[in-house]
Amino acid sequence: MEPFSTVIRTASHEQHVEAETSTFMSDLLGGRLGVDAYARYTEQLWFVYGALEDEAGRLASDPVAGPFIRPELFRRSALERDLAHLRGAGWRAGLSALPATLAYAERVRACARSWPGGYVAHHYTRYLGDLSGGQIIRDRAEKAWGFARKGDGVRFYVFEEVGNPAAFKREYRELLDAVRADDLEKQRIVAECRKAFALNTGVFRALGEEFPLSA
Repeated sequence: MEPFSTVIRTASHEQHVEAETSTFMSDLLGGRLGVDAYARYTEQLWFVYGALEDEAGRLASDPVAGPFIRPELFRRSALERDLAHLRGAGWRAGLSALPATLAYAERVRACARSWPGGYVAHHYTRYLGDLSGGQIIRDRAEKAWGFARKGDGVRFYVFEEVGNPAAFKREYRELLDAVRADDLEKQRIVAECRKAFALNTGVFRALGEEFPLSA
């Protein structure tokens, strides 16, 4: 039988690629957008990770989601350092979520409150993605806007408390393989993983409308 970590990665591959190759992300990584677009994207991440991490404590003892609650992954404090660097000390006053971001964050909260398996799907799509593809964003941001290497502005992508990211990702996949769920529940988790990528793509689409490239 195929490991669940393989099943979930394969089943969500198409949605993953769609998110990674969105017009906004392609333009951002291609250096065709300014630092303000990067800062606006970082703001949206603050809302999503707030939803993930506000609910983490109540799930720590849950038999399904509990094993995935790892404080060394938490990103909100790093995002706040980045936003202070990008927007200044008063960054909270100008903070606003796009409607697509609010929908994404609310879905995360709804899963956390009523469906631990769904929360795992969102946890997987975000944190494992940050440990992997997020490093490409960090590298491009450092080069495009002159942030110090792994410094303020890109703290979100620097997992200082994860000593060996490759080993950590292997351990995470082992947790997925051992998740306490029957086959039907695993199918639901996979479907929610796809939904998570679709919600993320919706945020990229909205950001693309806010930051269109001039003709």
